[in-house]
Amino acid sequence: MIGAGKILLVQRLGLRDYEPTHRAMQSFTNRRGPDTPDELWLLEHPPVYTLGQAGRPEHVLDPGHIPVVKTDRGGQVTYHGPGQLVAYLLLDLHRAGVGVKCLVHLLEQSVIDLLAGYGIESSARPGAPGVYVGGAKIAALGLRVRHGCSFHGLALNVDMDLEPFSRINPCGYPGLAVTEIAHRRGWVEIESVGTTLAEGIARLLGLEVIFT
Repeated sequence: MIGAGKILLVQRLGLRDYEPTHRAMQSFTNRRGPDTPDELWLLEHPPVYTLGQAGRPEHVLDPGHIPVVKTDRGGQVTYHGPGQLVAYLLLDLHRAGVGVKCLVHLLEQSVIDLLAGYGIESSARPGAPGVYVGGAKIAALGLRVRHGCSFHGLALNVDMDLEPFSRINPCGYPGLAVTEIAHRRGWVEIESVGTTLAEGIARLLGLEVIFT
C-alpha cells in the first residue's frame, strides 16, 4: 500500500464558481493532518477577476459585468474564465521537501514541459511568476502557504475568450499581452491538457498520481 505522503490525488471538478472553491481550499488546508494525501484540483471558473493579497484596485481598469473578488493568494489581478485550465495544488511543503520558491519553479517547469509537448516554446521570467510565450503570458501563478501547506496554484490559458484580459493590467503589468494554447497550435481538449499537467506536476514532485 502506498503511503499518503507518496501520492497526489487528482480531482476533476469541472466548472466551479470561484468563491465556494476558495472556501473549500481553505477548509481542506485548515483540517488536513500529517497523513492527509496531497491533492490537485483541476477545474474551470465562470468569468471572474481575482485580486491577490497585494492587489491594487487601479489595475482593474473596466471590469464591466464581470465580478471582482478579493482573495488571499499572492500576486495582483488576473482573469479566470471557461477554457482556462485552473490547477489548485494542495501540498504539504514540509513533507514534500520543497520551499515556496522551489514550488513556484516546479509549477512553471510543469507548464513549460507540457507546452513543449505541443511544440510551443515557452519560458519563465525572474521576478515575474508565470510562463511566457515570446512576450505574451500563457500561465499565471499565485500561491498561499498556511501551516506549511500550499493552496491556490496556476491558471493556464487553453482555448478561451482573451478579451477580458484587456480590461485589466494582467498581474499588475500595463499592456501585458496574453496568449493561449489554441492560438499557438489549434484546438486541444482541456481535459487532456489537465491530465498531462497533473502527471507532470506529480513527476516533478516524485509522487504517484491517482485520478479520483
